[in-house]
Amino acid sequence: MATAAKKTATKEFPFTWEGVDKKGKKVKGDMIAAGEAVVKVNLRRQGVTVLKVKKQSALGKGKKITEKDIALFTRQLATMMKAGVPLLQAFDIVAKGHSNPAVQKLLLDIKADVETGSSLTQAFGKHPLYFDALYCNLVNAGEQAGILDTVLERLATYSEKILAIKGKIKSAMFYPISIVVVAFVITAVIMLFVIPAFKELFTGFGADLPAPTLVVMAISDFFIAYWWAIFGSIGGGLWFFFYTWKRSKKMQHTMDRLLLKLPIFGTLLEKSAIARWTRTLSTMFAAGVPLVEALDSVAGAAGNVIYYDATKKIQGEVSTGTNLTNAMQNTNLFPNMVLQMVAIGEESGALDGMLGKVADFYEAEVDDMVDALSSLMEPIIMVVLGTLIGGLVIAMYMPIFKMGQVV
Repeated sequence: MATAAKKTATKEFPFTWEGVDKKGKKVKGDMIAAGEAVVKVNLRRQGVTVLKVKKQSALGKGKKITEKDIALFTRQLATMMKAGVPLLQAFDIVAKGHSNPAVQKLLLDIKADVETGSSLTQAFGKHPLYFDALYCNLVNAGEQAGILDTVLERLATYSEKILAIKGKIKSAMFYPISIVVVAFVITAVIMLFVIPAFKELFTGFGADLPAPTLVVMAISDFFIAYWWAIFGSIGGGLWFFFYTWKRSKKMQHTMDRLLLKLPIFGTLLEKSAIARWTRTLSTMFAAGVPLVEALDSVAGAAGNVIYYDATKKIQGEVSTGTNLTNAMQNTNLFPNMVLQMVAIGEESGALDGMLGKVADFYEAEVDDMVDALSSLMEPIIMVVLGTLIGGLVIAMYMPIFKMGQVV
């Protein structure tokens, strides 16, 4: 009977080392390796005579590495390289200065790969969870053209702008969703605990109760009898919905199409998608990445499956000789202003600049819409909450008012 061999991952540890380079200059640094012997071998390959190797206490797991951490790292690395700090030393400074041990370990891993002869693109490519194809393509273009510091600066600016626009969308969505959740919790508490107390009070009245009171009491009885089914159905339904949304392409298509058709919010999401799409293509094109290759990375940047499929279609048409403007027009997703700006950019040879201006315009539009939505949502939410909670309170106090009139 054949048995499957289990491959165990080699455990690595952080080490500090000191040594002398080929010029006789004392050098030191950090390295992630499986053992002291591996550190010495790696250093000898680099022409370093090892004087001392010391194992550090293992880095803690730390917090989850976020997009904000990667954007901050990119900005710091770009700033240091612009200032003339050598790449490995810049990694060392950024890693040691970060408060999150998980980020420290990630950067030291990348530094160790670069030290052993890997290109920066290859080192980033080993961590696709944090450095996507777009990031690696831009870094590769910078390395090939010898303008890595400039590309990293553009990449940092791009990451910061994309993070800002994502934050705006989240803040626009978070407020109404949180209010709906709070309203549901308050209503559930009233139904489960407050209304039963009123029901006991009303049983001794010996008179007919108003219809609104009877309706609220019936809903309360249903809540008390089936609270487990209500909460279970809502929780299970939400879990199934988001689970399916993440894994089913058909569900993603349906939901992304519906979201774009929502009143007010649909327009906001559309402008956000166009801003991210144009910003990404502008950054890629400015870094010298060929258009067809750039579109491959741009496809997933809009954050919407509809725009992903449209970009793949654009890529296919551009690769067969169609100009970008006509290919974009054939998707029926881009407004006339965007198409005109792209056409001017293609004719003048300043496509990256025109795409950047389009991205600036739509980012400003998203900012204005979020501010307007925040002002609009507050009175609407107050009216909805007032009607819901106030209606329940009035329905339960109507018998008391009636009894007061009789007295």
